Amino acid sequence: MQIFHVTTATEWVAASDAGMYTLSTRDRTLAQEGFIHCSFREQVDGVRQRWYSDLSDIVVLVIETDRLASPWKAEEASSSSEGPYPHIYGPLNLDAVVDVREL
Repeated sequence: MQIFHVTTATEWVAASDAGMYTLSTRDRTLAQEGFIHCSFREQVDGVRQRWYSDLSDIVVLVIETDRLASPWKAEEASSSSEGPYPHIYGPLNLDAVVDVREL
């Protein structure tokens, strides 16, 4: 199964250099939030519009859940009626990212 994470190209390059990705969402780290926010395919555009519409270097990471080293699960978001969102409970290992697409 594939899940998706919206971020900036700058943050993705920094994660690639560091060897792992630990940003939860815009301006929030995994350590601060407790998990990495992700989306199902149909939720990506809403996340981009809601949180990243003022930025131009946006990418979406395509993540293969079978390759994740950290556990993940879909959970209801308290501030949304768009159904559950996937959350990764630990660092995102780079080899789980099978594609990086510009938005």
